[in-house]
Amino acid sequence: MNELPGNLFPRKLDRPLKLARSAEGIWIEDEDQKRYMDASGGAIVVNAGHCRKEIADAVYRQLMSHDYIHPTMFATAPAEQLATKLADRAPGDISRFYFLSGGSEANEAAIKLARQIHMANGNDSKFRLVARWKSYHGLTLGALSAMGRTAFRTPFTPLLKDALHIPAPYCYRCPFQLEYPACHLRCAYALNDIIEDAGSETISAFLAETIPGATIAASVPPDQYLKIIREICDAHNVLLILDEVMCGTGRTGKWFAYEHYNVVPDIVTLGKGLAGGAIALSALGVRECHFNIVRENCGAFVHGGTFSHHPVAASAGLALADILERESLVERVADKGERLGRLLTEKLLPLDAVGDVRGKGFLWGIELVQDKKNRKPFDRSAKVAERLWDRLFQKGFIIYVATGLAGTHGDAFVVAPPYIISDYEMDMLADAMESTFIEFFDEIIG
Repeated sequence: MNELPGNLFPRKLDRPLKLARSAEGIWIEDEDQKRYMDASGGAIVVNAGHCRKEIADAVYRQLMSHDYIHPTMFATAPAEQLATKLADRAPGDISRFYFLSGGSEANEAAIKLARQIHMANGNDSKFRLVARWKSYHGLTLGALSAMGRTAFRTPFTPLLKDALHIPAPYCYRCPFQLEYPACHLRCAYALNDIIEDAGSETISAFLAETIPGATIAASVPPDQYLKIIREICDAHNVLLILDEVMCGTGRTGKWFAYEHYNVVPDIVTLGKGLAGGAIALSALGVRECHFNIVRENCGAFVHGGTFSHHPVAASAGLALADILERESLVERVADKGERLGRLLTEKLLPLDAVGDVRGKGFLWGIELVQDKKNRKPFDRSAKVAERLWDRLFQKGFIIYVATGLAGTHGDAFVVAPPYIISDYEMDMLADAMESTFIEFFDEIIG
């Protein structure tokens, strides 16, 4: 194994990484002046493009005006204005926004807020959380308890508070061995089963990604799925928390992904692209009625954070929102997302090792298989996705790896470029992926 120079505890421990030298638009340049198309926006974060001057200017102005202000001592204009901007865009009565630093924090805060809402309503017995297998909600212990990705949970199982889990709406690998629509959305009704089996008087909330992200590679749920989930939650007085850390802020062609399904959650979480990747920022949004019941009956949300409601981070988020509006980038995603999906489907789905291409907007998943007929995955020990990613990276194209889709096996990629990607750059990406996939699988499969 290569030695790692310096004193940094890096994210990758198996080899040193090239130094990034600069970034602009959808391109990153390394220390050797080699350019890479960032077709995943890092970890599905960079949505308006790298190094937007408008965001840098907004952050600079805020730093020079007032930088750190503790949110229990003063209000700040950027946080107030960003909350109003998001409330204006959120369908339904999601009208109060609480700002934090990362998606894990937002989801932990949402879980705690759901519990406190029930307590404020006199339902102290409601404390248990239901989530889904094959989900991702963050790596802090509360979020990890909710998460359904086995590989991330297993090392820390003794530390986790046990949450209940149901199968994900993963039609390509239906856990019930059914086919849509003849399945009658058995995966949605599994929520009703687990609530009744556990006792609805104990269930606080159901937490789910509106559109699953990397863990099952943009497996878009059927249109009626969330409507059924909403009805089940209402029937049992269970709060619905939708995690839009990855799929929100325009990524699917709507400001909030739940707009596609004509439902309104009780709580929604945002992160990743909320400030365009320029600065760490996340949020939870909650319905006005829940906010009021906590304020009136509890006096406070028993939560906090040194860097919550940070005016500098909020100024970046506000500048990003202004860019999305001024350049009509969310509408562009809705339009150009169809083109991107069509390109990926036409170029990749005919290949023997590509089992499925699915997605919405600028969030697309490509699942790899060893046998297309029976959907047999590659064994995880082969590290197919990582090896193929390396080859694409060497050619100057960056996409996002997803693994463990089929039990602990399985490989996929997520393609989620910045919203400013041009038609020409989409063509470049699809052609590069097609040729690299063919070259790679000809070598390993023959």
